[in-house]
Amino acid sequence: MVRETRLTRDDFVLPLFVCPGSGVRREISSMPGVFNLSIDETTKEVAAAYDAGVRSIILFGLPESKDELASGAYAEDGIVQRAIRAIRQSSPDVLIMADTCLCEYTSHGHCGVVRGHEVLNDESLDLLARTAVSQAAAGADLVGPSAMMDGQVGAIREALDESGFENVAIMSYAVKYASGLYGPFREAAQSAPEFGDRRAYQMDPPNVREAMREAELDAAEGADILMVKPATIYLDVLRMVRERFDLPTAAYHVSGEYALIKAAAQKGWIDEQRVMLETLTSIKRAGADIILTYYAREAIRALEQIK
Repeated sequence: MVRETRLTRDDFVLPLFVCPGSGVRREISSMPGVFNLSIDETTKEVAAAYDAGVRSIILFGLPESKDELASGAYAEDGIVQRAIRAIRQSSPDVLIMADTCLCEYTSHGHCGVVRGHEVLNDESLDLLARTAVSQAAAGADLVGPSAMMDGQVGAIREALDESGFENVAIMSYAVKYASGLYGPFREAAQSAPEFGDRRAYQMDPPNVREAMREAELDAAEGADILMVKPATIYLDVLRMVRERFDLPTAAYHVSGEYALIKAAAQKGWIDEQRVMLETLTSIKRAGADIILTYYAREAIRALEQIK
């Protein structure tokens, strides 16, 4: 009766990795229970997740080929665009989010246009906007710009509106730290940088005032939802975003956070279900309205058992 924070199935978004081929269901070694899925397997996974109570998903793509300008990210027949259409047909009631970035599609693995060894912020905005429009045209309900290019939210909002997609929402990765917890994701999405790292455009972990400036800029440019990533070791930042901005707040319980729980549980050192729920509760308690987590299905199942 007096519990202050409650998790519900509507809190969760399930990330999925779509890859080329047919009948592909390839487990990611560093993320037990998470798979690279071909489009046909993705539609099955979404349907099964929906039956289990998951109402929202976010898609990441592994293209057939990569190039310097990430053409697979904004191609009409790109891997994510085709997956969106297939899911829209097979599971029409699922809310479909699309990650809007270039790193999975570039030959160099960075989130923007590269010249020499420099990532060019302004030249990347057009490609990000084209990607968002192509995802919306395929049927995405929401796009999630995650490249951390300055001005990306404004460029995407303008492009969506000009293309007739005024009702497609933007969930901005407003506060995305250059974290060591992304390692398993880079295996899953095959998106490790060919040179250097992403510290030049992702946030420095010790900084929090800068995080507020980043969130303020994205809110002013038209973001509908502000995200903090990673979640659990940045709960203080999540709380500050929640208190400062009158927008829905999201948090990404990232691959490394998931893998840490999985690994400790496999060793028998912790009770996986208990720690999972405790972790997700901490994220909601800190202020998240929306939690992106690979545990979405397991969390809903555990909550049903508790009932």
